Amino acid sequence: MKNFPNHIILFDGVCNLCNSSVNFVIRHDKRNIFHFASLQWSVARDLLEESYPEGGDFHTILYYENGKIFEKSTAVLKIARQLGFPWKVAYCFIIIPKFIRDAVYMFISRNRYKWFGKRDKCMIPSPELKNKFLSSSL
Repeated sequence: MKNFPNHIILFDGVCNLCNSSVNFVIRHDKRNIFHFASLQWSVARDLLEESYPEGGDFHTILYYENGKIFEKSTAVLKIARQLGFPWKVAYCFIIIPKFIRDAVYMFISRNRYKWFGKRDKCMIPSPELKNKFLSSSL
């Protein structure tokens, strides 16, 4: 069993929207709690095997917090709640039924490559941010 940090965002490393979202979180993570792993990396597969064995729809952002995996709109809202004001105010949308929130999320997710583009390779973090990205050597 590997020892994973408590706040991990798993994202599609070739998606421009996803990479922009990661950069947004990095800029607004004033408490410096978040770590990141591309869904294409082996460390993400290891974490999911250990913490999310039932699988899921991985055309979504996944958020690992306190040993649980959250996906789709719930993941986004839980991440926003950790960012502080004004971003944490978005968590109030958690009262909207999940099936509605997730329908909106999946509409964006299904169109993200068309609207925002796609990279050939996963993003490579800068040397200053390398410690925020998980490697396979946990």
